[in-house]
Amino acid sequence: MELVIMADTHVPKRAKDLPAALWAAVDAADVVLHAGDWVDESLLDDLEARSRRLVGVYGNNDGPPLRARLPEVARVELDGLRVAVVHETGPKTRREERCAAAYGDRDVLVFGHSHIPWDSVAPGGLRLLNPGSPTDRRAQPYATYLTARVAAGRLDRVELHRLPPR
Repeated sequence: MELVIMADTHVPKRAKDLPAALWAAVDAADVVLHAGDWVDESLLDDLEARSRRLVGVYGNNDGPPLRARLPEVARVELDGLRVAVVHETGPKTRREERCAAAYGDRDVLVFGHSHIPWDSVAPGGLRLLNPGSPTDRRAQPYATYLTARVAAGRLDRVELHRLPPR
């Protein structure tokens, strides 16, 4: 099972649309995970139309229409892998410990908010992934998203993709 993982797209405020390379990855993926800050329902509509399966949550920049359609936290099982998706996890200090306490029943936690790519393992084995942002790199050198593969309850081939400057 091929995954695309994104967050903090901020469409159309930070970009008019997702980069073409990310749309190509979406079209090829089995599951798309979006960790919030969509900003406008039109991107949700487009991702729902183009994704085989979409799992998304709302973020702090998402208003009532998006909050009516998306949960704050999504919990799914993907080929035996227990995944949670949330937008905010708080400050980076002690993040692993906080997330292990809150999501200890999961194998992977996908989160956003910081626009900073993150890949770590919490006590107990919870893997934390933040794909950064494909449209608003802030202080990062590149805009980014992640791809990964799930097989028989295991996550592998996690790859951070750097997007060319706009």
